[in-house]
Amino acid sequence: MYKKLTIAVVVAALIASFFYFNLNTYLTLDGLKNSIDDFRQWRDASPVLVLGGFFLIYVVVTALSLPGAAILTITAGALFGLFEGLLLASFASSIGALLAFLVSRYILRDTIKKKFPERLTAIDKGVEREGAFYLFTLRLVPLFPFFLINLLMGLTAIKPWTFYWVSQLGMLAGTFVFVNAGTQLAQLNSLQGILSFDLILSFVLLGVFPLIAKAIINLIKKRRVYKGWHKPKSFDRNMIVIGAGAGGLVTSYIGAAVKAKVTLIEAGEMGGDCLNYGCVPSKALIKSAKIVSQFQDAQKYGLDETKVSFSFKNVMQRVHDIIAEIAPHDSVERYTNLGVEVLKGYATFVDPWTVDIALNDGSKQRLSARNIVIATGARPFIPPLPGIEDSGYVTSDTMWLEFAKLENTPKKLVVLGGGPIGCELSQAFARLGSEVSQIELATRIMSKEDTEVSEFAKQSLRDSGVNVLTEHEALRFERHDGKKFIVVKHQQQELLIEYDELICAVGRAARLEGYGLDVLGIESGRTIKTNAFLETKYPNILAAGDIVGPYQFTHVAAHHGWYAAVNSLFGPFKKFKVDYRVIPWVTFIDPEVARVGINEQDAIDQEIDYEITRYDFEELDRAICESANKGFIKVITPKGKDKILGVTVVSQHAGDLIAEFVLAMKHGLGLQKILGTIHSYPTWAESSKFAAGEWKRAHAPEKVLRLLEKYHAFRRG
Repeated sequence: MYKKLTIAVVVAALIASFFYFNLNTYLTLDGLKNSIDDFRQWRDASPVLVLGGFFLIYVVVTALSLPGAAILTITAGALFGLFEGLLLASFASSIGALLAFLVSRYILRDTIKKKFPERLTAIDKGVEREGAFYLFTLRLVPLFPFFLINLLMGLTAIKPWTFYWVSQLGMLAGTFVFVNAGTQLAQLNSLQGILSFDLILSFVLLGVFPLIAKAIINLIKKRRVYKGWHKPKSFDRNMIVIGAGAGGLVTSYIGAAVKAKVTLIEAGEMGGDCLNYGCVPSKALIKSAKIVSQFQDAQKYGLDETKVSFSFKNVMQRVHDIIAEIAPHDSVERYTNLGVEVLKGYATFVDPWTVDIALNDGSKQRLSARNIVIATGARPFIPPLPGIEDSGYVTSDTMWLEFAKLENTPKKLVVLGGGPIGCELSQAFARLGSEVSQIELATRIMSKEDTEVSEFAKQSLRDSGVNVLTEHEALRFERHDGKKFIVVKHQQQELLIEYDELICAVGRAARLEGYGLDVLGIESGRTIKTNAFLETKYPNILAAGDIVGPYQFTHVAAHHGWYAAVNSLFGPFKKFKVDYRVIPWVTFIDPEVARVGINEQDAIDQEIDYEITRYDFEELDRAICESANKGFIKVITPKGKDKILGVTVVSQHAGDLIAEFVLAMKHGLGLQKILGTIHSYPTWAESSKFAAGEWKRAHAPEKVLRLLEKYHAFRRG
């Protein structure tokens, strides 16, 4: 900090001296004309000294962003001629610009980054992709003040070497014009005479040329991508969507709503993983488990201790009944009525516009479309551990059918994985009477959350009876005397954990095989590679949902669906980049953990000057009434400001409470706006207002309050 302040003071002193001693009078056209003869005499007497001195002065003027760089460029032509003057001015201006760039970066970038972290991060990403290209365009057009470009680019993450060589090349044309004007100084009456309308127009066209060239290159690249493929002259559909999960359903619905001809292809159940294997069944199970837990805690509510009994088979039947009740929302009939053609079968790419469909009834069909959206989702990842295929494992996809066959809750259950799915299922089955061992390789469960949140979740699971085993590495599966074991390593020792049933919940992998990505050569790693518009290698083939990432949530897949539909159907006119700025997520353990934006660890990693506002639910009247006052709200804000950068809520109903903060972040509302909003009493929603009140108390205007205290004392006489 001291070094930055010293540099800032030195720079300010040099700039002040420049104006105090009226040195700016020499850097005017009249000043140059009046002094040019003296300058030429000095040049003839000491050519090397004058050349070096001129170069140094030019560098300093540019580095300090002083007015007069244009006059110095003209002087270079008047004193040294076209070639030598161009050489001097070009290198001096570029070196000076680099110094101004470095000073701006060193003094200002960290401060700006702390105040506007999200904006600067977005700018940095853009600069990383195409910063050199846009800097070159700006340098070609002298309408943009070069000193301002130097300072602003210093705030970005562009590399100094890139900034230097692009500036050297981009400013060459403008430098040439001014140096050439200097060789004819006697005929020059004003700077406006140099930059005539025709010349400015020429520069503008020169600056636009890279943009035109880029568009042409993109067009050539696009055509090259489709080389070897024969595009149909007409299409059967406007859009084909592969996969009827959240992403595919939303894409299809929007397409049909704007009267496009849309075909949705799904081989399995409509509604995808969320309805059939994920969100819906797991939340149904969690509810049953919570009721059991509340019965067991009856005394906490002033009731007699009650021994609860239940049929696990009935619990699982309720899960399937709920799936069946919700299924019509995502059914073939509903989407057909909405105008979507739904085909049940497997789609395989023939070319970028055509798919073959093996229908479930055994027939086949071929369809073409101008645009195709891939929304095939993800499946549970199975780690390649020795013996796992013989272990009798189930996943979050298969357990609902497999466990429905059981008469009783699994006696000894192992849950492999400490992420949200593993935590939810571990707690639910422990509450239903299983002896649950949850195995996690990392040092903590729910590792994407703050350490405090992870520890809170771990204790919540243990309170529910889960044996949480962190830093335990799964090695292999074994059988001894008809019993099943998983072998784990902890602190260099191997341990055997017996189980009756095993749930594998170590993550989900995108479905990338089975529909012909390899035929088209579409790039993929863990997910399909797309650009910011969800376009794949082929601009007419887009992808949405879990197959894209980076968030594998149902609501993000639905979010993708809008972009995929609009960019597919209206891309030639306007395309929209996916907005990931405000993405909430919830882990439905008890108490729930909900999050939006950054957490404390993110703020540290991003070097944000932040502060934390915390509100504990032990102070909330409604939580106390319900004997559910465990948990807290943590709000991340910039130092001294009420702008919300991120929120974590740990409590009952956290998934619902987070919505107010999501809305506030989406529309740029700060904590003071939440504080000024009436919340019903007594409700859980009041917690948001009280959290905002904690921020307000921490930022009370102490000086004003002291004056008010004196004022009221005066009024009392």
